[in-house]
Amino acid sequence: MASIRSSAGKWKRWFADLSIHMKLIGAYIVIILVPVIVISNYLFAGFYQDAVNDIIKENRYQLKNERQEIMSKIEVMEKSFFMLISDRSLGEYVTAEVEPGVNEIKQFQDYSLNYLQSVLFNNPNIASVRFFVNNPRVSELWPIIYQEERIKDSPMYTKLMNQKDNALWEIQPEDSIFENSSTMVDERSSSMVALAVRLNLPNQQHIGIVKVEMRIEDLFDKAYNNSGERDSRFFIIDQQSKLYTNSMEPLPGLNQAQILKAAVKVKQEGEASLQFSAGGEDFLYLLEPIDRLHVDLVNVISLHGTYSTFVSTRNKVILLIILLLVVLAVVTYWIQSIVLKKLHVLRESMHKVRNGDFHVEIDVQGGDEIGELARHFREMLGTINGLIAEAVQRSAATKEAELQALRNQIDAHFLYNTLENLKMLAEVEGQYTVSDALTSLGSIMRYNLRWTGDTVQLADELKHIQHYISIMNIRYDEKLKVQIHAEDRFHAHELLKMSLQPIVENAVKHGMYSSLMRGGGLIINVHAYADDHFFYIDVTDNGIGIPVDGLQQLNHKLIMSDEEFNQLTQETAEYSTGHNGIGLRNVNQRIRLHYGEDYGICVESRQRSYTTVRVKLPLLTPVRGGMQSL
Repeated sequence: MASIRSSAGKWKRWFADLSIHMKLIGAYIVIILVPVIVISNYLFAGFYQDAVNDIIKENRYQLKNERQEIMSKIEVMEKSFFMLISDRSLGEYVTAEVEPGVNEIKQFQDYSLNYLQSVLFNNPNIASVRFFVNNPRVSELWPIIYQEERIKDSPMYTKLMNQKDNALWEIQPEDSIFENSSTMVDERSSSMVALAVRLNLPNQQHIGIVKVEMRIEDLFDKAYNNSGERDSRFFIIDQQSKLYTNSMEPLPGLNQAQILKAAVKVKQEGEASLQFSAGGEDFLYLLEPIDRLHVDLVNVISLHGTYSTFVSTRNKVILLIILLLVVLAVVTYWIQSIVLKKLHVLRESMHKVRNGDFHVEIDVQGGDEIGELARHFREMLGTINGLIAEAVQRSAATKEAELQALRNQIDAHFLYNTLENLKMLAEVEGQYTVSDALTSLGSIMRYNLRWTGDTVQLADELKHIQHYISIMNIRYDEKLKVQIHAEDRFHAHELLKMSLQPIVENAVKHGMYSSLMRGGGLIINVHAYADDHFFYIDVTDNGIGIPVDGLQQLNHKLIMSDEEFNQLTQETAEYSTGHNGIGLRNVNQRIRLHYGEDYGICVESRQRSYTTVRVKLPLLTPVRGGMQSL
């Protein structure tokens, strides 16, 4: 089983390694050739069987004609018998109670016997007509009258005298009654078909036996004169399975034993015909019984010529089909070469791309499948080249950012030291407000410059917001307040760095108005909470709010494509008042890029009442080594 699977695997790999061109040609040949061969064999098998049926009909007709001729000759033999026994003078002679004199014998022979002889032997097929008389007083007169003592020792006589019927038909060697020879039939000698009839007077007195003989080759003409027939032979088979014919080799490749075996099979199956094979050849066996003689007339026909003709014709047709397929395969190969030429060009182009040439020209056009594939491949190459250029630009930008960060880091030490010195001077001079502002400014700078990752904890982002508000309060005379409502379990929750500070900055920048400044100031409420599998942070201010049409436009800006946003920004650049939503859009895009399209921010507002920016994030749970989404 393993070897079969291994062989199947090798054939499968061999077929997979073939070119499409060869696979198409092979499939074309298999799809046409195999059905043609199967259908041709099926059709020719039907034609062959029809031809065999025609041969059966034709030879069955000949067989019946031969049987009719045999029956006619049998009737001639029976008529000869009746002519013999109907002669009155012969009857008086064979039943004489006293021995006739010489003159009486001579007169009977000259007149009655000679006439009777001329009548009896008028038919040349009659070999002999003999009357074996059971009367010792009667003299034998050749060639008709003989004493019954001559045949009393023959098997035919014994069989005739012991059976109920008065007539007996038998095939026996010539003159065996005179030579008392064996009854074994020598097929090479001339045998006789004999009709022997037992004669009795009305008082049941036995007066003798009449025997009419005809040579076997005269009675069975076809069986003994068929040597000229090349494909057909006639045979006679008696009850003892003895075969009579004029040839020791009935047909080429067929012997007598095979003929007798076929005869037995035909009788067992109760059929009148049989098709069988012997010696690698096909034969047809037809049988016609002759009940009067207790023999079978057999006709054996060789199908070699018929089969050879059909095989030759079939092979010629298949050869012609194969030649036609070869021609069609060549034409198909040429046509496919033209069709697949585009595919070869596309394959070579792909090979060049694999080797690193992304600027290859693909000279394949058209609206078919290959042309469409080439168009998609060209578009893919354009996309790849664009991505490569973008990656190069991004890499250059990254390097530049690293250099800038390095410079900022160098400058940051100087700034940190300067801020610390200023803070010490402010504390020495008792300027504690300035000192606190410098502390918040330093924390903001450290938070901005310390970028070790994309995410930070919520607690760090909230401290950064508080430092920003502390600095902005110097400008707004302590009119800014931030209120934070977040459970302790949410302090370690991760979110994108600098995702809340732009929202708070946007509230300070656009929420303040004069009456609010004269009152209690701007209050910014930061509320963190969880709902199902999501984590929300609401940043709400009591500022000026946003008009309804402005709110709709702002929310639309958050989700529109970059092309639409850039085009809208260019169209409104001339009359823009600065409320273009770029800061909120950047935060929204960062969140969606990092977490997915289901997350981001949305804005709710009522004019001169409030504005709420809701940040939607996945709810993360702390695990060993980091956070995991629910």
